[in-house]
Amino acid sequence: MSVGVQRLREDPEAIRRGAIDKGEDPAIVDAALAADARRRELQGEADGLRAERNAISKRIGEAIKGDASPNGTEVAELKARSTDIGARLDGLEADLATTEAELEDLLLRIPNPAEPDVPVGGEEANVTIRTWGEQLPRIQPLDGEVGADALPGAASWERRPHWEVGERRGMIDLARGAKVAGSGFPVYVGAGAALERALISYFLDVHTRENGFTEIWPPIVVNADSARGTGQIPDKEDQMYVVTRDELYLVPTAEVPVTNLHRDEILEAADLPIRYAAYTPCFRREAGAAGKDTRGIMRVHQFDKVEMVLFERPEASTDALEWLTGRAEDLLRRLGLAYRVVLMATREMGFVQRRKYDLETWAPGVERWLEVSSCSNFGDYQARRMAIRYRPEPGAKPELVHTLNGSGLALARTVAAILETYQRPDGGLNVPEVLRPYLGRSSIESG
Repeated sequence: MSVGVQRLREDPEAIRRGAIDKGEDPAIVDAALAADARRRELQGEADGLRAERNAISKRIGEAIKGDASPNGTEVAELKARSTDIGARLDGLEADLATTEAELEDLLLRIPNPAEPDVPVGGEEANVTIRTWGEQLPRIQPLDGEVGADALPGAASWERRPHWEVGERRGMIDLARGAKVAGSGFPVYVGAGAALERALISYFLDVHTRENGFTEIWPPIVVNADSARGTGQIPDKEDQMYVVTRDELYLVPTAEVPVTNLHRDEILEAADLPIRYAAYTPCFRREAGAAGKDTRGIMRVHQFDKVEMVLFERPEASTDALEWLTGRAEDLLRRLGLAYRVVLMATREMGFVQRRKYDLETWAPGVERWLEVSSCSNFGDYQARRMAIRYRPEPGAKPELVHTLNGSGLALARTVAAILETYQRPDGGLNVPEVLRPYLGRSSIESG
């Protein structure tokens, strides 16, 4: 379960309002309350019958023990009553198991209420918190350089969309990717493949050497329990690729396997915060996204991403989200990519988040802001599903931790922004300075 039963009982209106704010049907809350009431009723009835049966067993024992010739009729009647109670208990326990399963399923379908100051609404309610860098124009004046991308009259030049740059430089092959796997599975070639590898290595190096993260290399398939633990099931089940024969799922993000590393564990307070950074390929069906951002690599079914995952004390998670977001911003600044930080509104933030920031970088070739990171605080929502707890102090009662994660960074759109930001009027491509040691070159003239 995700929303605690106790919280549901004590403040159902807040849970109901949270569902409405996220665009979910609040009837699920009422259904959960009804199932909880039914469960408690059945539990009380079953407990009463067990107490009655225990009392009868005691009377039978006393009757037999206290009289060499016990009243056979009385004992037979008591045994008959005990048998009848046992049969009724069997039925009640079956009903109780069914009701408990129904309640658990309903609780999994109640969204995590957003924090009180999160704007209510859809995309129109998102709030830009801050921006950094110059938002380069697509048409840019020439500064004495005349090249392949200069416009007639050579007074200005036009930045090309990343798919044109990638194809021209022999870095991205969308057609062959589609032939091999289908649309949305790009192939990176030559310098394009090297750029992907350089970004992954650079991000992991910064996170592990400077930010205190432990690197994880997790499986890229997970079982149903893991997918359920982080909230992909049941909310995003139709977005996941399924290995049906083995009942496994391809990971949509490293968040899923990495957060589940501590499922069903009790952590020590001295070990918190726990910070993991992991690279995985990510797989998303993008169901319902037909026709959106179909050009290039802005929306694909397979992409690479480095993920940051945090386990925190509850009182520290608010500050931890700001710190986590700052780590993603730092990478964008080092890459020299203009970006903005957006506080996502309730219907844009997702089912399981209580607060979420999107980092969007400017891609001048398509004149679009592209999301390259989402940084989220889940509170105890995921931890409750996965039973991840910690002891505030030795010997203390375990409490739920808070979980957080953030992309640091997602590569497909980061690559798109680099190709559009660092292209030159002569048709060449500069390499961001921080990546030059990884690529062994300062520019890309061909793939």
